[in-house]
Amino acid sequence: MILNTGCRTDIPAYYSEWFYNRVREGFVLARNPYRPEQVLSYRLNPDVVDVLCFCTKNPQPMLSRLSELNAFRQFWFVTVTPYGQDIEPFVPDKRQVLASIRQLSASVGAKAVGWRYDPVFITERYSLEFHIRSFEKMARELSGTVNACVVSFIDLYEKTRRNFPQARAVTTREQEALIQAFVEIGARYGIPIRTCCEDASLARFGADTSGCMTRSVLEAATGCRLNVPKSKKSPRAQCDCLLGADVGMYNTCPHGCVYCYANSDRRAVEQNRKQHDPASPLLIGHLHEGDQILEARQESYVSDQISMF
Repeated sequence: MILNTGCRTDIPAYYSEWFYNRVREGFVLARNPYRPEQVLSYRLNPDVVDVLCFCTKNPQPMLSRLSELNAFRQFWFVTVTPYGQDIEPFVPDKRQVLASIRQLSASVGAKAVGWRYDPVFITERYSLEFHIRSFEKMARELSGTVNACVVSFIDLYEKTRRNFPQARAVTTREQEALIQAFVEIGARYGIPIRTCCEDASLARFGADTSGCMTRSVLEAATGCRLNVPKSKKSPRAQCDCLLGADVGMYNTCPHGCVYCYANSDRRAVEQNRKQHDPASPLLIGHLHEGDQILEARQESYVSDQISMF
C-alpha cells in the first residue's frame, strides 16, 4: 500500500517528533475527516507499506533522523514557490528550503524527491514575468537534486475564496505561456515538468499531464514494480494519482498560506494545535469514548517481477 502524510497537513514541518514516535511504535491512527468517530489504524511496517509519501514546505525538522526510515521506501514532494510573507506568512526562507532539498536529495536520492511549484496564481506583484524569472532561479539551484517539478494552477475552492478573496483563476493563455516557459527552462536544468489536475492539452508544450503521484512516478522513485488495484486510483478524472490512506488531519497546518485548501481558518488551526500530543497515536488529541477503531486493509503492491528501473 501507499501511505500518504501530506494531503491534509504538513507533518515533516510541524509534527516530525510525532511521526518518528509512530514509526518506532509501529502503528498510527487517523480519524476519518467526514466521520470523526471512525478511526483507521495503519501498521507502519515495510512489509505492507510499500512507499511512505511526504509532501512538505519544510523538510528540515525530519532530516537529522532520516535513518529511522531506512526500512521504508520513500517519496518526497517539497513545495517551493516565489511568494512572500503576504501569501505564505510562516513558511521558512526559500534559501533555507532549497538547501534542505539538497540535503534531503543527498540522503534519499534525487529520484525520490520532487519539487512542487504550486499553486500558481497571477497578480500585479506575481506576474507572468515574475514567475518565469523565479522559476529559472530555483531550477538552477535544484538541478540534479529532484526528479521533476509539478506545476498546478490555483483552484478557487470555497475556503480559498474566503481566505484569499483577491485571487482569480489563471487564464488558459497564461497557463500555456507559463508551461511553455517552464518546460524550456526545465530542459536546460534537467527537470521535467509535470502538471496535476490540469488540462491535458498542456502536453503539447512538453509537460507530462498524467499527474503528480502516479504509479509510474512511484515506481521510478523506488525502483520496484507496483501492482496497484484499480480501486486505489484517484477518482479525479484529470489524473491517476495515488492519494488515499492519509494519516494527517485538516485544520492543523500553521504555515498560514492564504491559498490553502486544507485549513478553514487560523482559529481552527490554533485550537487543534493545542491538542497535539507527540506521544498520542492520533495527530491531534486522543481517542474518545465511542470511537470506532477499524483496522485498515493493508497489502503490499510490490510485484515479484524483476525491476527494469
